[in-house]
Amino acid sequence: MKKVLVALATLAAFSGIAQAQQNASVKVLSTQELVNACKLPASPESRSFCVGYSTAIYDTYLATRHPQRAKPFICVKQPAPSRDEVIADFVKFGQDVPQLANQPASGVFLGFLASRFPCAKK
Repeated sequence: MKKVLVALATLAAFSGIAQAQQNASVKVLSTQELVNACKLPASPESRSFCVGYSTAIYDTYLATRHPQRAKPFICVKQPAPSRDEVIADFVKFGQDVPQLANQPASGVFLGFLASRFPCAKK
């Protein structure tokens, strides 16, 4: 059951389908909104939101991916780049790909991490 849930979550993240965004009662953070919060110079509030939101996305990926049942698609090599460097790269990515601006931020951020930190092919 958990494998199915992880597969569905991953599929939804990469497909960009945002059924919740169409429902007026549920507001999904867009990629443009996250890029705006993460742009420098940022207020302390925006900076805290950006770091917290992006960290939560990655932590959720780590916590929900079962290593024996789902191949990893984000592999951060050590020593890892600084959080600020990764966030700056995401902001540039978000600005360079404007067609993703209205997509859910969490899925686009996961896709960005997967392209920035791909896993080695076996």
